[in-house]
Amino acid sequence: MGDRDWRPFIYGGLASIVAEFGTFPIDTTKTRLQIQGQKIDPRHVELRYTGMVDCFVKTSQQEGIKALYCGIWPAVLRQATYGTIKFGTYYSLKNALAKRRADGGSKEHLPTNTFCAAFAGGLSSAIANPTDVLKVRMQVGDEKRNLVRCFAEMWAVEGVRGLWRGAAPTAQRAALIAAVELPAYDGCKRRLLPALGDAPLNHLLSSLLASLGSAVASTPLDVVRTRLMNQKKLKDSVAKSNDNIYKGTIDCFVRTVRNEGFPALYKGFVPTWLRMGPWNIIFFITYEQLKQFY
Repeated sequence: MGDRDWRPFIYGGLASIVAEFGTFPIDTTKTRLQIQGQKIDPRHVELRYTGMVDCFVKTSQQEGIKALYCGIWPAVLRQATYGTIKFGTYYSLKNALAKRRADGGSKEHLPTNTFCAAFAGGLSSAIANPTDVLKVRMQVGDEKRNLVRCFAEMWAVEGVRGLWRGAAPTAQRAALIAAVELPAYDGCKRRLLPALGDAPLNHLLSSLLASLGSAVASTPLDVVRTRLMNQKKLKDSVAKSNDNIYKGTIDCFVRTVRNEGFPALYKGFVPTWLRMGPWNIIFFITYEQLKQFY
């Protein structure tokens, strides 16, 4: 295929979209759990849900099953960009650097893999941030219109800054997840090869192990970026000293812990982990099977 192999980009994007469709309702419950209980936001002060199952049941009963998939199209658009860039960049950069090592890339090199994963995750997430903001707004239930109308109103009311709201913690979270998840998957997969071979069972077990670490590491940043994305600030408005908005990542961290306690940073952990597990399983099995085609 030559030095520039497009397959990791195409396969990464397709596998990400398949995984997103399969796990999106869990992601919706996670988002709603993360934004509830904010003392500075009158819209979400009330603790409406006691957990993932309660959120799933109440959302289905009160708004219909369709509400669990509200925001799916910006999510698919996000994966088409984020997933394509992230996995394509990771595997392409990893292979390029492996060829320059003394061992010729015959062994996994953890520092190299971690760097490639963090770089690919942060870059792709920053680029795809507008679709992530749209997804969060629609999942919370504030925006019930279609993707185009939601985008147009955000652009008109909040400007370009609204589309990149929460970009810093989103990129940091993506870099952290990728830095833990991708090297862990590759390492587990290689270690299990003698016993299981390059088979779906190997891919499944490696995916589960990789998702646990990334869920523990990333949930606090996920709570912060969800809250930053969900808040609105009008275009060209100047924030007053008493405005109840988060000023950035650190401010959101501090105020969340101060007002709700440290456990608030792990709101939505269970659906985060339960989503990451199936998401990674669907993604990596799809990705590995796509590799078999061509």
